[in-house]
Amino acid sequence: MPKKKLAALLMESIDSQLFANTLIRWYGQHKRALPWRDTRNPYYIWLSEVILQQTRVAQGLPYYLKFTDAYPTVQDLAAAPEDEVLRLWQGLGYYSRARNMHHTARQIVDEYGGNFPDTYQELLKLRGIGSYTAAAIASFAFREQVAVLDGNVFRVLARVFGVTDDIAAPASRKIFQKLADTLVPADHPDTFNQAIMEFGAIQCTPLMPDCLFCPLQQACFAFNHGMVQELPVKSKAKAHRLRYFHYLVFEWQGQYYLRKRLAGDIWQGLYDFFLYESEDKQLNPEALLTELREAGINVAPEQVKLPHKEYKHTLSHQKITAKFYYVKLGSRLKQEIVQEARLTLFDSEKIDALPKPVLISNYLKDNNILLNL
Repeated sequence: MPKKKLAALLMESIDSQLFANTLIRWYGQHKRALPWRDTRNPYYIWLSEVILQQTRVAQGLPYYLKFTDAYPTVQDLAAAPEDEVLRLWQGLGYYSRARNMHHTARQIVDEYGGNFPDTYQELLKLRGIGSYTAAAIASFAFREQVAVLDGNVFRVLARVFGVTDDIAAPASRKIFQKLADTLVPADHPDTFNQAIMEFGAIQCTPLMPDCLFCPLQQACFAFNHGMVQELPVKSKAKAHRLRYFHYLVFEWQGQYYLRKRLAGDIWQGLYDFFLYESEDKQLNPEALLTELREAGINVAPEQVKLPHKEYKHTLSHQKITAKFYYVKLGSRLKQEIVQEARLTLFDSEKIDALPKPVLISNYLKDNNILLNL
C-alpha cells in the first residue's frame, strides 16, 4: 500500500475533534484507577513515568507506592544515598533509569529550587527525561498542549489512520509526532493523552484488540482493510547475545565477598560476586581449581560446591545464563587479591541492604543467605 500524506490520512479517516471526544468519553467509562492519575504533582507523575518505562503497570505499581512512601518529596529522593535508591529499585531492571532519576532529583533541588520546570522544552533539559516523559509531565501536571507518544499511542494511530511507516525507524517518529500533535485538544490535553494511552493498553491491544466493541471501529483504517494484525509496522529486533556467567561465591566464617560494579556497566552501582565470564556454558571444575591456585587462592576440591541450578536473566539485547560455585575459604583472601578484584567482605545483614541484580538476589534467597526472605 503506498504511503499517504499526513493531511490525506486525516481527511479520509476521522475528524480530529471527533477522535479526541470519542477517546475522552471512552476513557471516562473504562479507565483504571491508578494513583498517579489522581494528582497534578509533577514529582509523582515523573516517578510513575520513569518506573513504567519498560515495565507493565501491574509490576510497576508496587514500586511506585514504595518510592512515594520512602521519598514523599523530590527533596527526600535527592537526599537519599544512591545505594538505598538502587536497593529500592531492585527487580525493575534497566538500572540506569534509577541512577538518572536520582541525579535528576538532585538537579531539580540544586538548580530549580525543588520545583519542576513547567514546560515541555525545559523538562527536556533534565537527565533521563526524553520527549515522551517531558510531554507526559507537561500535559498531566501543567496542561500543556503537547502529545505523548509511547508504544500504545503508536499502535492506535497506526491502526486508526493507516500509517504504514516502521515505528522502529527513528525517521518515523516525526510522522507520528506530527499526527499526534494535530489531535491533542487545547482544552483537555491531559485527559486526551491519558485516554489514548489507556485505549491502546486495554482496548487496542497488540495481539487481541477488542475491535467488536471499539468506538472507533467505523473510522479505523486497519479494521476496514483487514490490517489489524499488520499494523503498526515494526522491524524485528536484533537477536540476543548469549553470555555465560560463572560466579565464585567466596564465604569465610559466615561472611561473603562481593564487589560493586563500576561506571559504564549496565549494573553500575549494584553488587555481585567474583565473576568469570566464558564463551562456554560449562566450566571445568579442575580448571577452576587450577585458576584459583594460580591466583593465590588455595582451596581443596571438597571446599568447592558445584552448581546444581542455572539462573537465567534476559536484558534488552542479552541473554545471561549464570552458575554459582560456592567456595568455603579456610582464611581470608589475600589483600592483593581483594584489592585487584575490588572485593569487600559482608555479613548477611549488610548484603540484604545492598542493591543487587536479580540473578544475585535469587541465588541468595535460594540458599538462605538473605535475612529478609
